[in-house]
Amino acid sequence: MEKYIINGGSRLTGELSISGAKNAVLPILAATVIGGNKSTITNIPNLRDVQIMKEILLTLGCTVEYDGSTMIVDSKPLNQIVVPEELVREMRSSIILMGAMLSRTGEVILSYPGGCEIGPRPIDLHLKAIRDMGAEIEESHGHLHCKVTRLKGAEIQLDYPSVGATENIILAGVKAEGTTIIRNAAREPEIIDLQNYLNKAGAKVSGAGTSVIVIEGVDEFRDVNHSIISDRIVAGTIMTAAAITGGDIIINNIVIDHVLSIIAKLREAGVIIYTNGNSMKVMGPRKINSIEMLQTLPYPGFPTDMQAQMMTLLTVASGTSIISETVFENRFKHAEELARMGANIKTFGKVAVIKGVKELTGAKTTAKDLRGGAALVLAGLIARGTTEVYDIYHIERGYENLHLILQKLGADITKVN
Repeated sequence: MEKYIINGGSRLTGELSISGAKNAVLPILAATVIGGNKSTITNIPNLRDVQIMKEILLTLGCTVEYDGSTMIVDSKPLNQIVVPEELVREMRSSIILMGAMLSRTGEVILSYPGGCEIGPRPIDLHLKAIRDMGAEIEESHGHLHCKVTRLKGAEIQLDYPSVGATENIILAGVKAEGTTIIRNAAREPEIIDLQNYLNKAGAKVSGAGTSVIVIEGVDEFRDVNHSIISDRIVAGTIMTAAAITGGDIIINNIVIDHVLSIIAKLREAGVIIYTNGNSMKVMGPRKINSIEMLQTLPYPGFPTDMQAQMMTLLTVASGTSIISETVFENRFKHAEELARMGANIKTFGKVAVIKGVKELTGAKTTAKDLRGGAALVLAGLIARGTTEVYDIYHIERGYENLHLILQKLGADITKVN
């Protein structure tokens, strides 16, 4: 079983560029099946989830060339409607293939998706919207069988600005008959990236980044080249690593607007951050300040995917901090692992109270999910002694060679089997 071994105490310094965003590349790869066209996608991160999506595309009959950070997908030969259960169960994002496949073939069979265990992430919003667009969906024995002659445009009011549901409706709407309007749509940057890819291919999507998205159905798609936006959560994780180690790091290839909420909270904690174009300089303070209240919210609020990393920072802050997790129910699993390292954290449902301690100490820990695993790595960077992080396959779902990135910045971290 692979694990990270970290000897704490090193101050991180140096410069790096941020790779493509996991949460942008997966829906775009799903979208490649729609048009029967050739898509050349660049700035792709080398992640487990990307490999799983590649396997799904191959299983569906697409031809895929994958070299370095470029993937070329030709979906013209697509000839299957069953998405393999073992692949779907490994990756929650696979649910967005529902909208994409209905656009292409009018039929798809897939199982309920898997991924990190961070509480229920119901797909009811997806199913209701797709049904509103005319599809019949049979649910039995953990599988979904979706069929439609042709999807029809609809006005859809989301009860919650779900990223996945917003993406699924866009993918279903691009070839639907008529116009689809999504109200209370998610506003994340990754949805803007999906819109940009689709429009290059000939779709007519507008409004991404706002709460109302309009999709006019089209019949034809063309070949397309597209570069994935940089990963704001990887950037936020490295920013926090600089902060917690008292480091000095320059981060390039980052869209500053995408990380403004992270910058604001880190500055509140005393971190010094300078921005310039698509770069920033992050310097950790001598003393980390506590944060009175950090609440996760849909974009442009503070991202739930950065909550665990911020919790690690606050374990060594002066004073008491409160975190309110409003997006996912079961997202404090890292708290008990941090407590093994000496952190003083009390959780009450969706609220965590963190009382800063003078230092953390190394321990054997287990990553329970993707971002919680990253939080344990950050803790290991400053803990006295040696920290071992097990089940790092969770971490590798969202970070490309995190140990190598941190090594280059001066961390004493190794990956072993």
